[in-house]
Amino acid sequence: MNFLRGVMGGQSAGPQHTEAETIQKLCDRVASSTLLDDRRNAVRALKSLSKKYRLEVGIQAMEHLIHVLQTDRSDSEIIGYALDTLYNIISNDEEEEVEENSTRQSEDLGSQFTEIFIKQPENVTLLLSLLEEFDFHVRWPGVKLLTSLLKQLGPQVQQIILVSPMGVSRLMDLLADSREVIRNDGVLLLQALTRSNGAIQKIVAFENAFERLLDIITEEGNSDGGIVVEDCLILLQNLLKNNNSNQNFFKEGSYIQRMKPWFHVGDENSGWSAQKVTNLHVMLQLVRVLVSPTNPPGATSSCQKAMFQCGLLQQLCTILMATGVPADILTETINTVSEVIRGYQVNQDYFASVNAPSNPPRPAIVVLLMSMVNERQPFVLRCAVLYCFQCFLYKNQKGQGEIVSTLLPSTIDATGNSVSAGQLLCGGLFSTDSLSNWCAAVALAHALQENATQKEQLLRVQLATSIGNPPVSLLQQCTNILSQGSKIQTRVGLLMLLCTWLSNCPIAVTHFLHNSANVPFLTGQIAENLGEEEQLVQGLCALLLGISIYFNDNSLESYMKEKLKQLIEKRIGKENFIEKLGFISKHELYSRASQKPQPNFPSPEYMIFDHEFTKLVKELEGVITKAIYKSSEEDKKEEEVKKTLEQHDSIVTHYKNMIREQDLQLEELKQQISTLKCQNEQLQTAVTQQVSQIQQHKDQYNLLKVQLGKDNQHQGSYSDGTQVNGVQPEEVGRLREEIEELKSNQELLQSQLAEKDSVIENLKSSQASPGTNEESSATASARDSEQIAELKQELATLKSQLNSQSVEITRLQTEKQELLRKTETFAKSAPAPGESEAGTAAKTADVEGRLSALLQETKELKKEVQALSEERSAAREQLAASSSTIAILQNEKSKLEMDVTDSRKEQDDLLVLLADQDQKIFALKNKLKELGHPVEEEDELESGDQDDEEDEDEDDGKDQGPI
Repeated sequence: MNFLRGVMGGQSAGPQHTEAETIQKLCDRVASSTLLDDRRNAVRALKSLSKKYRLEVGIQAMEHLIHVLQTDRSDSEIIGYALDTLYNIISNDEEEEVEENSTRQSEDLGSQFTEIFIKQPENVTLLLSLLEEFDFHVRWPGVKLLTSLLKQLGPQVQQIILVSPMGVSRLMDLLADSREVIRNDGVLLLQALTRSNGAIQKIVAFENAFERLLDIITEEGNSDGGIVVEDCLILLQNLLKNNNSNQNFFKEGSYIQRMKPWFHVGDENSGWSAQKVTNLHVMLQLVRVLVSPTNPPGATSSCQKAMFQCGLLQQLCTILMATGVPADILTETINTVSEVIRGYQVNQDYFASVNAPSNPPRPAIVVLLMSMVNERQPFVLRCAVLYCFQCFLYKNQKGQGEIVSTLLPSTIDATGNSVSAGQLLCGGLFSTDSLSNWCAAVALAHALQENATQKEQLLRVQLATSIGNPPVSLLQQCTNILSQGSKIQTRVGLLMLLCTWLSNCPIAVTHFLHNSANVPFLTGQIAENLGEEEQLVQGLCALLLGISIYFNDNSLESYMKEKLKQLIEKRIGKENFIEKLGFISKHELYSRASQKPQPNFPSPEYMIFDHEFTKLVKELEGVITKAIYKSSEEDKKEEEVKKTLEQHDSIVTHYKNMIREQDLQLEELKQQISTLKCQNEQLQTAVTQQVSQIQQHKDQYNLLKVQLGKDNQHQGSYSDGTQVNGVQPEEVGRLREEIEELKSNQELLQSQLAEKDSVIENLKSSQASPGTNEESSATASARDSEQIAELKQELATLKSQLNSQSVEITRLQTEKQELLRKTETFAKSAPAPGESEAGTAAKTADVEGRLSALLQETKELKKEVQALSEERSAAREQLAASSSTIAILQNEKSKLEMDVTDSRKEQDDLLVLLADQDQKIFALKNKLKELGHPVEEEDELESGDQDDEEDEDEDDGKDQGPI
């Protein structure tokens, strides 16, 4: 403290102690003092001097202050002083600058010192690490210093923070600080950090920024909150504007639903503070960011859908129709509703159903149009209403038809109690206010945009100009006003309407040319040499005449394409015509209108071009130029090419329809097959159930048969007749045979159903492989149809058989019930009244004996039948075995016979060879004898031959033995 007093006292004592010397001494003290208190006092003194002597402190002390930040982090007080001093050096305090009348060089001090500070990126990293300190005296000045750095050299500082590990995450922690001043300044810091940097915007968004900011807005009271709400909304705008990734994340996170409470405006008499108006204005802009026409169409439509589903659009329409809403809020609400409904059919339909709270209720569209054509309304409000009407009709053919229908004679209210949208547009189109003329013409042009049907419908509109005169068409009235030489804004609006109306509508072109005064008026306007103000009108007249040539169907002989071209060449000249046509796109307001769909003009005189009309000019300028220079032969060739293409398209369409029909037929066949399969499964289930029922009936029948056998024996003791309880044995046998026949029929039906399953599977496999051409597919379809018809017929047969079986089963059940009834009747019958108890007992004993004997005989008969069945099966097995043995022996016999035949053939061949050899031997012997050689005796040779013959005979006997 004594040192600081000495320095300050010396400073005021005399001029020998200048500011620079004082600052130099303080810097030396910071650099050389070993005591922390001395360094702290020196830094505090520099802080007090830094606002007034910013340049000197910045030049001499910045390096020492950075060194303090690096070395004295353990003392939060000196760190806070150093950060405050750096903030005073770098920040540009506007009030102070105005007070001191500083020059432009001093204004650049902040950026210069910032550049020195960030020249070493480690300084920014050091500052980020200091923000982790929870101490208020460190964190708050650190936040302010980093914010000032971002304001001075934002892109450079953003890049350093982006590459710093966990740099953005450290800054996001500021939003969770419990101290409001740090949290609020943290919001300002993030505003500067996220400005025009998509990468940082994505990181901040994925650090849960949306959730935290929306929580702060809710805590602060939504639109009734203070400036903190505004700062949070601006930060949300930075994160969402032109950032498709963050917009999608915002929508997918269901944050759009949390925007709805912002627009609960409360009672109309509650008052609108300036901050509330500002907050609502920014909130509406934030909604527009999500549904901006510059966003990708898919992202915009998904946000529009979410806004309708959560009720946000309904809430905006409530503000739109409320009373007491400030004018700027009402204007921005209209613009917001416009973009929420633009191009999205569901929202457009809802907006068409909104009514104003008047008596009687009027559609919101009518109320808005009344404001648009009212020249006493503010200019910005009228522009907003026009934009809303354009967005309502954008890609909305249903809405376009509804607007045009209000102009047709059949739908106009004859009582005059209510005014329609069409009547308001016509009133504005022919009013004395040129701005109303322009707005009404553009609005009506949007009702015809890309809708040939409504262009033709609008030709039916008739207008009553004055009492006693016949009505004229709307098209004729537009051309009449155009020829009367009204204001430029009115004429431009009417020409834009006529160009939109006649483009791509040959019928409208014919109606336009049918008035003989129109073409001479246009050629006269184009041929004159007028001033610069009239050049735009000349260009639009040239465009209208070019449309009349390009879309001319040559239905009027006097105004065919070729004759109009000749007229242009004679009266205007082709080069002059093309030059006048080019005046439109060269106009200074043309490019401005072509940038954005919203009609945003600073004043009414700039309101010349419409955005959609600039698209039409860009599309037609080139084709009209080509059409003017084309000869009649080229036109004919082009028409022939068009006809050829149309024929080709018709052929392609025919084949497409044919293929589509075949696809439908295939789908129907597949459905029929699946239906038949289901029916087949149902029939199989029914057959299985009936088989089980038949088996149950058989079991019950066998049980009844046993009971009836006993009853028959019991009844035999009373009567010697052959009838058993009213049922003959022949009838029982017949029933048994019918049951067996039903069982065989059921098995046959099951086999038939299995065959039909295989047929259906074959059909499915044939359907799965598509045909290579149309003929094969047609043949396959016919074959499949025949097979399906056969299957249907067979299934009908099966159903009839099943029905007959069901009837038979019912009959058997009836007979079974009859048998049961007779059995019960017999069991309940009492003995004859004349008989005594003794006789009854004797008869009962006699009957029981007979029954036991019959039961014994029945058991023996069953055993005999079982034994006979076993013997029969054994005999069948023996018969099968003997049959197989006989077959094997027959095969062996045939093989042996073939072998014997072959051996006999071989033996005959050998005998022939032996005979030849004997002859040769005999001849050789004779020669030997003649030569004098000794020869064996004949008997030896004969004996040898005999032995050989005996051996051969034995072999033959062996071969023939088994035979």
